Amino acid sequence: MSENTATKESEKKAAEKISAKVSDRICKHMNKDHAEAVLTYAQRYGNQTEATAATLTTIDQAGMDLTAEVKGQTLPLRIAFDHELKDAADAHTTLVAMLRS
Repeated sequence: MSENTATKESEKKAAEKISAKVSDRICKHMNKDHAEAVLTYAQRYGNQTEATAATLTTIDQAGMDLTAEVKGQTLPLRIAFDHELKDAADAHTTLVAMLRS
């Protein structure tokens, strides 16, 4: 990806609020390409250390909803963010920062 293309993608994300459509896109991407990260969110931020799998179901300005597989049961989890997300780019930055902390 060229620098110009990357810049355009970044600008596009910055303009996107966390609508249902954006939430769906983020969830599909995270579940498909970053399943281990989603499991880490459930284990670390959802306090489900025994979770063996997790699925991101929705994301909004205030937090994210997941389901976690724990001892054969599917548990719903709500994980609040430490700030209100401004847009899709902020969601990306926040999700990455949560993994690095």
